Amino acid sequence: MSTCGFPPIDAYAFLSDTHTTALVGPDGAVDWFCVPAADGDAVLARLLDRDVGGCFTLTVDGCPTPARRYLPGTLVVENRWDGAGVAAVGVDCLAAGPGSPEQPVRSDRVLVRRVTVARGTARLRARVTPRSGHGARAVRWRWAGDAWHADGTPLRLVTDLPVTVDGGTLLIAADVPTGHSVALLLAYGDGTPGDHPAAGDADALIERTCRTAREWSARSDYAGFAADQVRHSALVLRGLSYDETGALLAAATSSLPETLGGVRNWDYRYTWHRDAALLLLALFRLGHAEEGRRYLRFLLDVCAAQEGVLAPLVGIRGGTAAEREVPHLSGYAGSAPVRVGNGAAEQVQFDTYGHVLDAALAYQQLTGELTAEQWRSLRRLVDTMARRWREPDHGVWEIRGPRRHYVNSKVMTWVCLDRGVRLAGLLGDRDAPVERWRAARDALHAEILDRGYDERVGSFVLAYDSTDLDASLLRISLVGFLPGDDPRMVGTIERVRGDLAVAPALIRRYAVDDGLPGEEGAFLLCCFELVSALVLAGRRHDARALFDDLLSCAGPLGLYAEQLAADGTALGNYPQAFTHLALIEAALNLDAAGDRDALHAWAERGPRSPGTDRNREDPGLCRPT
Repeated sequence: MSTCGFPPIDAYAFLSDTHTTALVGPDGAVDWFCVPAADGDAVLARLLDRDVGGCFTLTVDGCPTPARRYLPGTLVVENRWDGAGVAAVGVDCLAAGPGSPEQPVRSDRVLVRRVTVARGTARLRARVTPRSGHGARAVRWRWAGDAWHADGTPLRLVTDLPVTVDGGTLLIAADVPTGHSVALLLAYGDGTPGDHPAAGDADALIERTCRTAREWSARSDYAGFAADQVRHSALVLRGLSYDETGALLAAATSSLPETLGGVRNWDYRYTWHRDAALLLLALFRLGHAEEGRRYLRFLLDVCAAQEGVLAPLVGIRGGTAAEREVPHLSGYAGSAPVRVGNGAAEQVQFDTYGHVLDAALAYQQLTGELTAEQWRSLRRLVDTMARRWREPDHGVWEIRGPRRHYVNSKVMTWVCLDRGVRLAGLLGDRDAPVERWRAARDALHAEILDRGYDERVGSFVLAYDSTDLDASLLRISLVGFLPGDDPRMVGTIERVRGDLAVAPALIRRYAVDDGLPGEEGAFLLCCFELVSALVLAGRRHDARALFDDLLSCAGPLGLYAEQLAADGTALGNYPQAFTHLALIEAALNLDAAGDRDALHAWAERGPRSPGTDRNREDPGLCRPT
């Protein structure tokens, strides 16, 4: 599948300091960089327009495209150029160091690019061309004492190399002899003189960034099935987190297409509640409890602010942004329109409530730390679903059409009610309307089995009164609605594998007309969830074979986008959090190979915090309201 001269999406290296993110192409160009944070202005946006979008190129004359890898245990990229008579090693990172328990990683607010010449004399060239307003406006560079400042942006370039200004571009060309290193530091922040590092700080910044990442990863004692891929995916999730709040970006990018040349281009630099339970469970299971706590606090603060009615997604500081088009960018491979903001925030998605309550129950099982105020917010959510469970909604996949009775939404509403009942019991809340919640839960369970399962086709279906399929139905057993080996669940697995397949190991999320032109590729979240569903169905051998096939679909740096075309072309925003979350879940289920979801079963064993006993009286635990 042609990408019209654009690098493949999954060929990009992902950098993060947990405050913002960057993507570096296989040619060594930084083609995506947002400031002052990950959801901000894409001052480098060549990812979405090769002509208008800003970029930061770095090349060595006479050398082909560099060989690249992540330095072990990090998101620091090593580039190796090797040509006739010359060899050089480059390192790219967004610098970060250790923080505090409240903010475990501290961003240094600087993109570091260092090149060391290993053989010969290297002719190094760089071009720094940011454009503000997502590529709308050229910048004006000015020298201010110790750095080049780009007016209209928070960017400053620091380097000891000679610099020439050409309009909105900084040009750098230098001959670097064997054994010497040079650095270019693109700092971002408030622009106060002296608030950026010096060029000579590059080595220390890189070393501290590597050490911080490795020490973070070392907190996990997981050494089970696919441990290397699990640890790498955990690092990606850390990179997609936001240091100030603990929120999780769904992806680092906006408007990478789900169909090349098409209009399915959305902004994913937001937090979706549908990731909540999986993220919380994965963080705790892998030894990152403090990050799990921060995310849960962010999530429950959002719930409190929305007073019982949840938007399906929020910004990384809370709140939402209106969706708008950016007409001056032509889009990746001509895929227009480019969008900033996401209109799905206005949809009604009842599955959201189930994911939040599932996360809250797991958190209480793991820590016993829910407060009375947090439980009051959660009670409002359960009450909302006990009142509204008979209503249709827009569904988890945000199909921009009329509301329907989507079966996945009904199942996750059941999860909301079920977890609410269980939490009230754990917390000893005698005032909660548990009997009303339980009656609604049980009535909904019976209705789903009656209207959401079709005997004629032998599977659960997309929506009531439909025979269409939906791969999100694979989560039915993962949330405990039915056992994994229930014949209805097994039939659903088989029909999803057959009717939604786009290639061996690859399934799309649905095949129904969603009102948009073009056809999506395979949805990688669902592909990995199929692995987990097969494990719970008692088919570990099939699950292992599928998992191995999916590992071979990763990009050259072990990263996944949202989707894959049948020919293996990566599609959608990148790197995708819930693809990596589902990979972790699938690996842990394969490792446990039990008869139920390993993450939920692990959580239910009780509190893991040092000195915490789930049965003891503790003033920090929630008290009934």
